[in-house]
Amino acid sequence: MTLSSYFLLLIVPMLLGLWAQWRVKHAFSRYSQVHAASNLTGAEAARDVLAAAQIDDVEVVEINDMLGDHYDPAHKRLCLSSDVYRTPSVAALGIAAHEAGHAIQHARAYAPLKARMALVPVTMFASQILPFVIFGGFFFHVGGFIKLGILVYLALAIFQLVTLPVEFDASRRAKIILQEMGIITPGPEAAGVNRVLNAAALTYVAAFVAALGNLLYLFLVSRNRN
Repeated sequence: MTLSSYFLLLIVPMLLGLWAQWRVKHAFSRYSQVHAASNLTGAEAARDVLAAAQIDDVEVVEINDMLGDHYDPAHKRLCLSSDVYRTPSVAALGIAAHEAGHAIQHARAYAPLKARMALVPVTMFASQILPFVIFGGFFFHVGGFIKLGILVYLALAIFQLVTLPVEFDASRRAKIILQEMGIITPGPEAAGVNRVLNAAALTYVAAFVAALGNLLYLFLVSRNRN
């Protein structure tokens, strides 16, 4: 295993992930200060989007987790952080509509979302044993841990790959719906939503690249041992 391979497969994805996190925090911070002309909070916008899609069985709830916004398909809950739930900002509207987009996907039986939901149990198990894989495989190059690591990162890479169309589609729906419903105005507000959601999408790309990089790294280590 060469130093260049180590840098390309592990360090570059890590740097990409850090840059993606910085971008989404920077975009959210910037556009959370931009008051939307509609004066709707994220919670109000999410409920309006769900109502327009004729979805009446999804609860919009507030959570105390900054940038932890998500849609919970198991309980049909749209969970919004306080800054999104209570704030009539461009950033809040974009994130709320994005999460509402996942609820619409669920209601419409969007195939990639169904695939991601089916992969969740395997992914959770893989994530739970990941620390042991990292400790045994990366630091000591123990053969059994390396083979297990390949399986773990294969599962994570597949999950992250399936996640990409789910997230991209939810953002696409959000950008369209917000303008069609007049929740945001064309021009600076629409541009702000685009920047926030595009930055968020990059974090999922970075997660896939990281999982793939680790998978390839362990595969090369395993091959070199043989």
